[in-house]
Amino acid sequence: MVEQTDLNQVWMIVSPQNPLKRKASLARDRDRLHMVRLAIGDNHNLKASDVEFNMPIPSYTIDTLAVLKEKYSDYQFVLLMGGDSLATLPKWKNFEKLIEENEVYVFNRPGYDLGPLVSHSNVTILKYSPVLQISASFIRKCIKEGKSIKYLVPDAVFDYIDGSSMYK
Repeated sequence: MVEQTDLNQVWMIVSPQNPLKRKASLARDRDRLHMVRLAIGDNHNLKASDVEFNMPIPSYTIDTLAVLKEKYSDYQFVLLMGGDSLATLPKWKNFEKLIEENEVYVFNRPGYDLGPLVSHSNVTILKYSPVLQISASFIRKCIKEGKSIKYLVPDAVFDYIDGSSMYK
């Protein structure tokens, strides 16, 4: 995203509880944050954030952005999402306000309908974003089935997962 847009840095927000996902399917919050930090390594274009760890659960993007804008008033935040998320945005808390008050950069995912918000003035569809068909759900499924994830995650993350019992 930093290479393909005008963004200076991408922040990865680790959420203790996404209201659209089952909590039971997730590793512990601190483990997920640690894995994001391991994956980022020394890449200064990326930052792991635990901002939602001190917010009410479940986490809502509109509230997270409000906290970020207050805490980091010198920054301008843009919401990044996949095309599948843009299609479900009308299910999000205060989605009208969210999309009116924030720029949204969307990387298209083949096979997903982008939905009715694709033509909104604050939505930018990124034309040349690389798409990897690897998701956290797929990684967890592989682990559950005893399949290797060696080349699906960074080495540091593989070593951390392999040395733990979080997905076993």
